[in-house]
Amino acid sequence: MEDGLWQEENIFDNLGYGEHRIIVRDRLGCAVEEITINIIDYPKYFTPNGDGCHDTWNISSLKPESNAKIYIFDRYGKLLKEIRPWSDGWDGTFNGITMPSNDYWFSVEYQVDGSDELKQFKAHFTLKR
Repeated sequence: MEDGLWQEENIFDNLGYGEHRIIVRDRLGCAVEEITINIIDYPKYFTPNGDGCHDTWNISSLKPESNAKIYIFDRYGKLLKEIRPWSDGWDGTFNGITMPSNDYWFSVEYQVDGSDELKQFKAHFTLKR
C-alpha cells in the first residue's frame, strides 16, 4: 500500500519515478512494516551529435536528491566522469576526446530521507554516434 487500499499482491503497478513509502502488513493485520524505495529513471541512450536533442546524458529524476553523485565508467571500469543530477550532464567526451559509440556503465550514490545511509544503484546506457 502506498497511500491507497491494501492489496494482496506484492506487485505495485504504475508507480512514478522518485521516492515512495510502502507499508506492508501480514494477512492477520498483526505485523506492519514500512519501507521507502526510490525508483530511478534514466535515459537508456543519448546521441551527442550537436542537434540539440539528447546531446548530454544525466539522470534528471534525481534532481531533488541534492547529495546524489553519478559516476560514469567505460566497459573496462575506467572512471570517465562524475556528474550531479542538476548539472549539464555528460557530453560523451573524456579529457576533450570524443568517446566511441558503446555501452557505458554508471553508478549512483545518494542518501535517503536525509539519513546517513548511503544507497547505490548501478546500470548502463548507450552512447550512439
